[in-house]
Amino acid sequence: MSAGTTTPLLQVQDLKVNFGHVQAVKGIDFELHEGQITTLVGANGAGKSTTLLALSGLVKKASGRVTFAGQDITALSPHKIVAGGVVQVAEGRATLTTLTVRDNLELGAYTRRDGAAARAADLERIYTLFPVLKDRADGLAGNLSGGEQQMLAIGRALMAKPRVLLLDEPSMGLAPIIVQDIFRTLREINKQGLTIFLVEQNVRQALKIADRAYVIETGSIVLSGTGRELLGNPKVQDAYLGS
Repeated sequence: MSAGTTTPLLQVQDLKVNFGHVQAVKGIDFELHEGQITTLVGANGAGKSTTLLALSGLVKKASGRVTFAGQDITALSPHKIVAGGVVQVAEGRATLTTLTVRDNLELGAYTRRDGAAARAADLERIYTLFPVLKDRADGLAGNLSGGEQQMLAIGRALMAKPRVLLLDEPSMGLAPIIVQDIFRTLREINKQGLTIFLVEQNVRQALKIADRAYVIETGSIVLSGTGRELLGNPKVQDAYLGS
């Protein structure tokens, strides 16, 4: 799909976020196109997570405009953004450890109004994507490994039936083999039609699966292109890939 010839599903214009006197995000512009994986990469503290939190309505925007499916969602509350189809998987997974795996997943569907049968069908879909969650459905989420909790966090977000899935550092703290599994699953759900916006410090993995990519440094986007283009960019290689 060509990003240059289609209308963006989600578009961000001149987004600024301040924390006190510190400008964490400095007037950035980017867009997500339906059916694509777009990634925002950069070092710790560059403004990646703040950007996601602003899209989700969880931090206040100093200025800028966010449109989704042609609608201005800039000032919407977080629960309305989720109900509208933009759903975030939080950094650190944020699973409810004292509830069962199944309860965590079912809570993901809280904003839906399409009936029990539709929710049950999606639950089975999640179990197909992540068989370990079916095996552990009646166990406490707190007893899952870090990788399994990440699978649960993604599954819970998918239960909200998003059109855009926002992911904040899904590889954080996970063993390399688990990271490979997570990214393989992201490619699979993208092939099924889900638009993904991936914020990730693992630059190489993120660029490998991205249709479109942006590099953010100290709150400003400094590079953009396809994932393949940025993988081959000498500046990206020197700064993030150790080559």
